[in-house]
Amino acid sequence: MPIKIPDSLPARATLESENIFVMTEFRAIHQDMRPLNLLILNLMPTKIVTETQLLRKLSNTPLQIQVELLKMASHTSQNTDADHLAAFYTTFDQIRDRKYDGMIITGAPVEDLDFTAVDYWDELCQIMDWTRTHIHSTLHVCWGAQAGLFFHYGIPKYPLPKKLFGVFPHTIVKKQSPLFRGFDDEFYVPHSRHTDTHLEDILARPELELLAVSPEAGVFAVKSEDNRRFFITGHPEYDPDTLAKEYFRDRDRGLPIDVPKHYFPNDDPSQTPIVRWRSAGQLFYTNWLNYYVYQTTPYDISQI
Repeated sequence: MPIKIPDSLPARATLESENIFVMTEFRAIHQDMRPLNLLILNLMPTKIVTETQLLRKLSNTPLQIQVELLKMASHTSQNTDADHLAAFYTTFDQIRDRKYDGMIITGAPVEDLDFTAVDYWDELCQIMDWTRTHIHSTLHVCWGAQAGLFFHYGIPKYPLPKKLFGVFPHTIVKKQSPLFRGFDDEFYVPHSRHTDTHLEDILARPELELLAVSPEAGVFAVKSEDNRRFFITGHPEYDPDTLAKEYFRDRDRGLPIDVPKHYFPNDDPSQTPIVRWRSAGQLFYTNWLNYYVYQTTPYDISQI
């Protein structure tokens, strides 16, 4: 079954070229069924890239999903065309009275700032507070996870001695968790961050459940006891070349950057990266949608 997106969203052509079933708005309105309503708060500067990555992962499911894109009204994006934002994005004031089955809050390149120093922090806090009553299940990704853990549970982030950068092996702590149903005993996830979440801070909160960890990357997946909030510190949705582009960009700017670990064969940037995370990334988003959104959200969305 397809993912439903605006007819002219740039991601549509990319997804269709990959043989991913994308349904246009015109076709969707002729089907008599309630789709899952999903909201993506895209905090990344390269918004079109992030849209495409997430939509690719959300599309491989038997569910029909209607996706809306949300931007921060208190921040002006410098890296995405204003016409694109005007055509495909909405603001919080425009949707604050609506309810959604699921929501994704992305990462953002603001890790080196204190949370309160981020120019849109107050607006983000309003949105995260709103999710308690208007979103059935919210998935927080990377910095979005750190922001959510700090806002909801007071858990801080900690600076790392150097950037955590690469594709790292992970293991499942809660093996019975539906979120990791179908996963291998060891699975890989890309990470790219300057800050960390400490294991002891998670374990000190009984309302949180630790789901997966990495010997090198630390805490990976955490959820609230009521299954309403999920937090992941990596990027299962990344493209094969995302880390390579980031590495070459920083290297060419003369910035201190290590070769991403477990990514290039023999750690040689001249070689094509090895993709170790694609299937696990797809399964992760499919499991979240199925077990924690579709299976439990009320049919009458006003009852959320």
